[in-house]
Amino acid sequence: MSETSKTEDKKGKTRLTLSRPGSLELKKIVESGQVRQNFSHGRSKSVTVEVRKKRSFARDDAGKMKEVTSDAVEAPAPQGKAPEKAPVDAAGARHLTEEERAARLKALEEARQAGDEPEGEISDAEAAARAAKRAEAEAALAAEKRAEQEAVRKAEEEETRKAEEARAAKKAEEMAAKLAAREEAAAPEPAARPAAPKGRAGVEAASTPARKTRAPVRPAPSRGRDEPRRRQGRLTIAQALGDDDERMRSLASVRRAREREKKQAQESAEPRGKVVRDVVIPETLTVQELANRMAERGAEVIKTLMKMGVMATINQSIDADTAELVVSEFGHRCKRVSAADVEIGLKGEEDSPENMVDRAPVVTVMGHVDHGKTSLLDALRKTDVVSREAGGITQHIGAYRVQLPSGRHITFLDTPGHEAFTAMRARGAQVTDLVVLVVAADDSIMPQTIEAIHHARAAKVPVIVAINKIDKPDANPDKVRNELLQHEIVPEEMGGDVLTVDISALKGTNLDKLEEAILLQAELLELKANPDRAAEGVVVEAKLERGRGPVATVLIQRGTLSVGDIFVAGPEWGRVRALIDDHGNRLESAGPSVPVEVLGLNGAPAAGDEFAVVENENRAREISEFRQKKARAAAAATGARGTLEQLFSEAAGTQARELPVVIKADVQGSVEAIVGSLDKLEHEEVKATILHAAVGGINESDVTLAAASKALVVGFNVRANPQARDMAKRDGVEIRYYSVIYDVTDDVRNLMSGLLKPTVNETLIGNAEIREVFSITKVGKVAGCMVTNGSVKRGAKVRLLRDDVVIHEGALGSLKRFKDEVREVNEGYECGMALANYQDIKAGDVIECFEEEEVARTL
Repeated sequence: MSETSKTEDKKGKTRLTLSRPGSLELKKIVESGQVRQNFSHGRSKSVTVEVRKKRSFARDDAGKMKEVTSDAVEAPAPQGKAPEKAPVDAAGARHLTEEERAARLKALEEARQAGDEPEGEISDAEAAARAAKRAEAEAALAAEKRAEQEAVRKAEEEETRKAEEARAAKKAEEMAAKLAAREEAAAPEPAARPAAPKGRAGVEAASTPARKTRAPVRPAPSRGRDEPRRRQGRLTIAQALGDDDERMRSLASVRRAREREKKQAQESAEPRGKVVRDVVIPETLTVQELANRMAERGAEVIKTLMKMGVMATINQSIDADTAELVVSEFGHRCKRVSAADVEIGLKGEEDSPENMVDRAPVVTVMGHVDHGKTSLLDALRKTDVVSREAGGITQHIGAYRVQLPSGRHITFLDTPGHEAFTAMRARGAQVTDLVVLVVAADDSIMPQTIEAIHHARAAKVPVIVAINKIDKPDANPDKVRNELLQHEIVPEEMGGDVLTVDISALKGTNLDKLEEAILLQAELLELKANPDRAAEGVVVEAKLERGRGPVATVLIQRGTLSVGDIFVAGPEWGRVRALIDDHGNRLESAGPSVPVEVLGLNGAPAAGDEFAVVENENRAREISEFRQKKARAAAAATGARGTLEQLFSEAAGTQARELPVVIKADVQGSVEAIVGSLDKLEHEEVKATILHAAVGGINESDVTLAAASKALVVGFNVRANPQARDMAKRDGVEIRYYSVIYDVTDDVRNLMSGLLKPTVNETLIGNAEIREVFSITKVGKVAGCMVTNGSVKRGAKVRLLRDDVVIHEGALGSLKRFKDEVREVNEGYECGMALANYQDIKAGDVIECFEEEEVARTL
């Protein structure tokens, strides 16, 4: 709608008028047209394109408003001079003349100046005209810029093409020259060759016969640069009208292509050299592994082995010597290693004297059962351990650290005194600095006391004798000292070098003197260790706990063990998650002579295994795998020997009956003691076979093993989980729980006694002499006999004697007196007897009648 304005008439009334001449009406300001749109797959459709036009007005010479149209009328050229045509380059692009360029620049400058003037100084028509001129000038400059860029790009492409053609021609000339020189050198009398035509065609013709015949490689058809590209994105008015610009290749793209060609030419010209590698060869490896280590093809390795006379497949193992020959054949360097090399350097270097510091002594308390070893430790630690031990005896090896009033520390190891724990006592003596031998003053020297003396002497450690229970009325310490002389232990009171202290663990008598004696002996030993190094030590005990996993009690011998360290203990490895002392306190680190519980192992090690901290997890895993493989090989060898012995015993008919047993205990030391006790129950006719012995609760796999072999499951201080109990009840597997080792050995002994064959006692009843032999139809031969001694009973066993030689032993078939069956015939009476399944009887033979009685045997 046209603009309106308010004016006042003569009467002062306001009326609405038009600010521009003309009538107030609606006109069509949108022009539309049809454009054909083509798609890549062949379809096309018509698209309506609308162009919105803006009406502009300007004052004419008379000062009236008049609509200005956008139709441009070209000014006629001056008479007598033809209009100058714009130059056209070789590529067909049109350039502006100098006059057109100057006119357009002037129009653009005027348009910019007009745009800077205030809107009130010019009319709308003039502003529209200036804007049209400015847009036209900008469009012309942009078109000229594009044309110049296109001309530069085409010129660069032409130069690149000419350079490539020149390079190819030069290369072809060089190849032709080389081939010609080679042919001249090979021919005895070179004939005159016609001159090749000059130019590129001639070079190609000259080089064509020398080249190998190859099929031409046709590149895939590609779009030319002058061909229209496929449209991408939305269709715009400029694209529909055909005003979009052609895509141009950038200079960076051309530069990258040149660098790529140069690199390919260098790679093809330089021959690759042989790479010599250091090949690590273990004791055994497969052909594929050897090929991978040398970075060679497996087929080539197999060919080399065939030349050496070795027929091997890709997955077949070869020995280290053969592998070394193959590596030398391929020109690589060989490095032989052994599987045991993973343990080299595990313990580290020896400590220098300047790094050594004093450490606490490690004391092992040994002695006979119930002589007061644990009670002595209780008195020293002010704790009560005896009340927690089942049956009042120590069944675990414990490690404790006692702090004296002077501030010094002593580490005590408490070992069991029962005869089943011999291995635990020996292990305690091996890791200790000195031994405290506890002897009861009322019992004197006992078998386990003598055994402890032997262990201490074998470990070459000094001994301190603590004569306990001196508070009892029948205590006689002098008797103990005299009996020690029989075992080569001479007390100081008798001119020897062994300290003896009379104590009472129950009342705490002379405990301070015992501690002084221990410290005095430790000073003489000069115990030192280096705490500033990786920790090393020994596993005192190991067990499995619910919620904590494998727990190992270790005694650190040198170095410092900290939380987060990676260590190896026997065939197991792990990372230290927590360190717990004997009072239940958590520690961040522990030094030499400190016993701690370690959490974080992936399995329970064996008691007595050495542990050491390693630098990383890979090293720990390698050592663990090597030790596990070694243990499996040893177990397999032992099993093979047992199978061979069993084969010989079966051949001889003397195979012993077996009682299979599955043992599960709370700690490794208890497992070791139970297995040792059951091994001592061997007999000629029966023995206990340990199918499986481990630490932890009874689970489903244990019950499955016991069900398959009809074994007894022994649980020592452990219980079966609900699933295992249900499975045992279903399969009829017997599970027995124990807390004292005496009960285990007694029950297993009784079960083994039940497997023994009973003793048969024979009792002679009587003799009968055959007087006559009768043959009866459907019965056979019947002996008419006279009982000469004792009596003859029906159902008894008989022997047939002929000339005092036993020719038959069997059962009595029938016993008759006259025609009646009788139960017994006494001496002096006649009877008729028939032997079961035997007919070779004669007059004069003697029938001996006897009874057998079975008597149960015990181990």
